[in-house]
Amino acid sequence: MDSRHYPFGGKRPTVDDTAHVSRESTLVGDVRVGAHASVWPGVVLRGDVGPVVVGRESHVGDNATLHASTLGERVMVGHGAVLNESTVDDGALVGFNAAVSEATVGADSIVAMGTVVLPGTEIPPGSFAFGTPASYVPLSESGVDPEAVFEDYSSGGYADLADRHTELFD
Repeated sequence: MDSRHYPFGGKRPTVDDTAHVSRESTLVGDVRVGAHASVWPGVVLRGDVGPVVVGRESHVGDNATLHASTLGERVMVGHGAVLNESTVDDGALVGFNAAVSEATVGADSIVAMGTVVLPGTEIPPGSFAFGTPASYVPLSESGVDPEAVFEDYSSGGYADLADRHTELFD
């Protein structure tokens, strides 16, 4: 077991053989990292009061913290983001330094960098969330080109980058 993977409450982190998890990340308790996912340096995944799930082909950027939260498939969580007891559905992106607490981010949505999503918020699928506290509009009305955003931060791009960073990952 890696020295930064800690059991808690009888549960141990599990990481799919195809995932890339930095030796400089910390996984505690009921944590599950799916196939072809990546967890970058400084990330904390803390599954003590509830599980942390990082879905297939999802990526958690440097210094992000997930506590008792679930990421669907092909989710991107940016550097420094904080998720607490939240769910981020398939294909969504949570920007740099965003905070999402006790909330749901719908599939194929974008949470802008620095956004604060308050407890009880349910961001509908295909939305653009922004501001403090978060407001949201349909992506089609936001002026944001979601294809360009997802292309820049696509799962395939991060999977390739993780493959090339042999020194960061076990």
